[in-house]
Amino acid sequence: MKVYRLQAEREYKAVLFDMDNTLYTHDEYARTQIDLPVERLAQLRGKTFEEMNAQISEYRKNWAATHGGKAISLGNTLLAFGVSIEETVIWRKELYRPEDYLVTDKKLHSVLEKLASRFTLAVVTNNPVSVAQRTFSVLGVDDILQKIVGLDTCYRSKPDKIILEKAAEICNVEPQNCISVGDRYDIDIALPLELGMGAVLVDGVDDVYTLADLFAK
Repeated sequence: MKVYRLQAEREYKAVLFDMDNTLYTHDEYARTQIDLPVERLAQLRGKTFEEMNAQISEYRKNWAATHGGKAISLGNTLLAFGVSIEETVIWRKELYRPEDYLVTDKKLHSVLEKLASRFTLAVVTNNPVSVAQRTFSVLGVDDILQKIVGLDTCYRSKPDKIILEKAAEICNVEPQNCISVGDRYDIDIALPLELGMGAVLVDGVDDVYTLADLFAK
């Protein structure tokens, strides 16, 4: 975990969580979320998965090389291959099954409950809202995490200023009064910092378990 900006003099009122690989850690499920859309695209293009995956990987590598080493999201990558965000939303709703991989996390519920007593909590994810809702139902935190900005909220993929402004809006706070928590610096942390937010980069849910203590300091 790395804390990038938490200012003692700033009144933070909301925490904006990334979802995947942040509020749970499951390597196999994470892989399927990359592989299944690539497999769908390969079928549509008449290619093997290996061929399509190589093209996707090469595009992301070249994009990073021309953007200062930054990472590009899968949604924005698929957009470059002619797959609209609207189509990506449909694919993800059809293909992703958190129910097959995740289980109830009582420790996460306890931590989020503590945080919710001090902050408004929201989730900003590149998955559709319905996939997030199903994920939180499986994790047993759907009673706490109800404010969701998903891929089908603004039809934009992180990082995007409009997405973060929407998250702050539904929390009824200004962006500078938010803390962004996520597992990818380029996708979850860099832009929030530019907008004046606090930010915490986590390595997975084990780091999230410690946030109630961290934010109490």
